[in-house]
Amino acid sequence: MNVDAPLPLVALVDDDDDLRTATTQLLTLNGFEVRPFAEPASALAAIGSDFAGVVVTDVRMPGMSGIELFAALHARDPELPVVLITGHGDVEMAVNAIKAGAWDFLTKPFDPDTLLAAVTRAARARTLSLDNRQLRALAQAQADDALIGDTPAIRRLRAMIPMLANAALDLVIEGAVGVGKEHYARLVHRAGRRSRHRFLKIDCATVPAELVERELFARNGVIQRAHRGTLFLDNLGRAEPDLQNRLARLAETRALALESRDPDPVDLRIVASIEEGSRDQVLPALFHLLAGVPLRMPPLSERTADIPLLFAHFVAAAAKSHGCPLPPLADHAHRLVARSWPGNVLELEKTAERICLGLEESDAGQAAQASLPERLDAFERAAIVDAVTNANGEIAAAIDALQLPRKTFYYRVKRLGIDLRALRRRP
Repeated sequence: MNVDAPLPLVALVDDDDDLRTATTQLLTLNGFEVRPFAEPASALAAIGSDFAGVVVTDVRMPGMSGIELFAALHARDPELPVVLITGHGDVEMAVNAIKAGAWDFLTKPFDPDTLLAAVTRAARARTLSLDNRQLRALAQAQADDALIGDTPAIRRLRAMIPMLANAALDLVIEGAVGVGKEHYARLVHRAGRRSRHRFLKIDCATVPAELVERELFARNGVIQRAHRGTLFLDNLGRAEPDLQNRLARLAETRALALESRDPDPVDLRIVASIEEGSRDQVLPALFHLLAGVPLRMPPLSERTADIPLLFAHFVAAAAKSHGCPLPPLADHAHRLVARSWPGNVLELEKTAERICLGLEESDAGQAAQASLPERLDAFERAAIVDAVTNANGEIAAAIDALQLPRKTFYYRVKRLGIDLRALRRRP
């Protein structure tokens, strides 16, 4: 266990002093922080919706039963794991609580290893649940900014948007493929007075020489249509020398000759993008005319701490676009941090979309590092999901295919965190 990480937290509710003391010692010796309660009412008062742990409670207690305590906690936070300790006569009651959302139940006298295994799984699930909440909240909080991230470089770039929006300066944005150079240019455009007019893009790497005059510099061509708006010159370093010379004259004069004695003025901001390390491919005169503010968009390898936030943002957008349920965010996000991202933010966005659609499998290395119980859970989860999907969401047919008792099926669905409603909606 990481000594710097906080101990997993367990709220233990039991009116039996001896059993409460013994269970507290068992959990404490196995690396849990235990908060014992002798009565359900005091536990209910102390456990909020942000409780970062697991609740273990006896069922039969005076005043308020463990089932009633679970119901009250579940109404407050449906994702809070509650493990019930029952007598043999309370098993049916506990099974009904499982169907209602309880995490697990153990019958007395319970095996200590069984309790530890149940609480360990529940604590892991609670951590992921709270991580998911935090990711969703942070991604939503930054959705209006549209430049997602919290690393210092991204915070600086985000803070510059309102300052650049109405400044009478051209920009050169440098960065690797897929870092979001055009996205940043559009954010600056939308934030200022030019947002009422067009944002027009020229991919300098793909413009044939014969179209430069006819499509770009002609009357009502791309450049003139960007009047009072923003002209975005993508891949400027890959433009032909003749095009670079023409753009240099445009940047200097802000006018189009159009074969007339009096050039037509154009009021526009020019924003150019160049690939990382390609400044020497741009004519010096052109670069210095445009680089009123030179900016650099960092690659994803320099901002890995932003990957969970970006992933949450892209998955939410993909789920809304495709009408699919949100996958678990935190476990995917933590795994994705370890990847290399040669395609940067664009590659991460496409990966998030594939994960949302169920088209991307987990890394083989991740599966190989999992413990045996984790691998068994993964196999069981996949079998249940496949059965429900193959049955077109008909639960009775899925139960028959799996040859499981109905109560066992629902118990395992709850324990494994499977969202049956989402599976029924899956095409």
